[in-house]
Parts: sequence; C-alpha cells; structure tokens
Amino acid sequence: MIKVGIVGGTGYTGVELLRLLAQHPAADLRVITSRKETGVPVADMYASLRGRVDIAFSDPADAPLADCDVVFFATPHGVAMSQARDLLAAGVRVIDLAADFRLRDTAEFERWYKMPHACPDILEQSVYGLPEMNREAIRRAKVVGMAGCYPTSVQLGFLPLLEPVAGDLVDPESLIADCKSGVSGAGRGASVANLLAEAGDSFKAYGVAGHRHWPEIRQGLSAIAGRPVRLSFVPHLVPMIRGIHSTLYARLRPGAADVDFQALYERRYADEPFVDVMPAGSTPETRSVRASNMVRIAVHRLPDSDLLAVLVVEDNLVKGASGQAVQVMNILFDRPETEGLMQIPVLP
Repeated sequence: MIKVGIVGGTGYTGVELLRLLAQHPAADLRVITSRKETGVPVADMYASLRGRVDIAFSDPADAPLADCDVVFFATPHGVAMSQARDLLAAGVRVIDLAADFRLRDTAEFERWYKMPHACPDILEQSVYGLPEMNREAIRRAKVVGMAGCYPTSVQLGFLPLLEPVAGDLVDPESLIADCKSGVSGAGRGASVANLLAEAGDSFKAYGVAGHRHWPEIRQGLSAIAGRPVRLSFVPHLVPMIRGIHSTLYARLRPGAADVDFQALYERRYADEPFVDVMPAGSTPETRSVRASNMVRIAVHRLPDSDLLAVLVVEDNLVKGASGQAVQVMNILFDRPETEGLMQIPVLP
C-alpha cells in the first residue's frame, strides 16, 4: 500500500483527490490537513465521502506527513515549496498541484506569481507532471510539479504536431489556443465574479493581457518542439461547473498539405490510456469527459485555409488536476498507470 498525505484538502482539487484515492486499491490515506477545519471529520464537510473516508482534518503544524510515502499539495501557490525540503529529507515524494515546480525559470515564476521562489535547488531536480510527455522522467522523480489545467489540454493538443519526429509540419511562430473553462477552475474561494448570478447566462474572456498559464504552456511546447515557439493564448469563463474545451489552431507548412493528420494523432496516442483520438469529423463535448481522467481530441483541416484546428476536451479537476496527479502517483510507485482512474464519465 502507498501511504498518502494531502496538504490542503478543502478546495475542489482536494476533494477530487479524496474521491479518487478513496477508490484506489493501493492508496492508504493517512492524513489530510486544514488549519481552519482541524478536527472536523472529512465526511462531515463532504457528505459524498460518507462511508468512504473516515479520517478528520489535521493541523498542518503537527500532521505526521513525514510518515507518508507521498504527499499531495492541493494548496495555493507557495505552500509546497515551503515544506518540500523537510519532506524530501524524510524520504517522502512530493506531488504539487499548484505552480511551485512548474516553471523552470525562477525569474519567470516570480514575475507571474508575485513571490520569490523558496527552493530553486529543488526546482532544478523536479519533473513536470505531464505523463504523456515526461513519463520516464516521472518514474525517477522525487518532486513533481503537476501541469496546470489549461496547459494539459493545450500541450496534448499540439504535441503530435510539434515533436521533431513528426517533421516540420506547422509554423511554431503562430500557434493559437482559444480555451474555455468551467467556474470550478477558479477554485472554491468566495468571489463575486463566480456567483451564479454573475457567471450564469454569460460568457467572457479573461487574462487577455497575460495569464499565468501562458508561460507554462510556452515552456512545455518549446520543450516538445526542441526550439522556441510563439503562442497566443486567450482563456474564457463559461457558465458550467467543470470542464475545459480548447480550440487550437496551427498554420500548416506548404509541404504538409498531403499529411494524414488523423493518422498522425492516432499513432501518437495509440498507447496512451487517457487520450482518446476521436473519429475524423468529430466534435468532442466537455460532458463526454466529466468526472473522468480522459482527454478527447479531434483534428480538423479547415476548408479553404492553411489552418489545422485541434479540439480538446478534459475535466479540469480530473485530468487537469487531481486525476493526473493520481496518474503520476501510479507511475512513481510502479503501479498500473490506470489504477483507480477508470471511472466512466458522468452523463447527463
């Protein structure tokens, strides 16, 4: 069994971790922390977990995290890097769902997250948590900085086009990501902008002048391509609870006119258990992945255009966060990668 701890279990990613780990045959959930809810049984806060999770929230100051094999941080940015050193010294592996170990450049991190990086030496040895891109490096990792929700969808959508093995198929200087997310992506904290009366019956762009996921996506795509890329990224808020739909555009090189892009994507993801390349002509819906760890992708050649459109859907709380973190845990501890993650999407 894998002895598991969770720091910060009262947000949406925390309760999603609890839901998934409660069903995981190899996970032994030992501790979950919350300063505000110390002593409160988890099932009293989340009735959906009654009969499945029987521990109470612990104070982070005295929680026995060092006794765990792995600790997930479902916390605001800055928390994991303040505790990682002590956990690593105790032989605990760290999986951070925030941004502390995503960006390789500390100056870039400080620019976008408005705080100094507390442990650049640990950042250097951390691994970016996108299994389809970094599976072998994850196996050896002590610290994993999980990919963000938007970055997961955008990178998986562009990956087959940018890998050097595919050839020079698209212009890496003109990539476009037009992305939409449900309100849960903003977290569980109270905010006027996320009230039903504010977010319902409305649809808006945000972060147009600059979003903190942009440097993460650009970093990942550049690593995939083996050269710098330029990306225009505009996120939108849509009136649904969970889900991401990313519409990606890439300009084809003249020599790529006869490439079978459907076959390219099918070959690249043939052995990936959580990436489903839809049949040609498909338009995947966010509800087709709701509450699952699956990403569904469709590829379209736009008529009378040199643009390729890639449609990507995922559940932002599962493959975009907690489910992918459990997938990483499985890799770290040499478990079947799909273990505990084969839930069928919920409809309607």
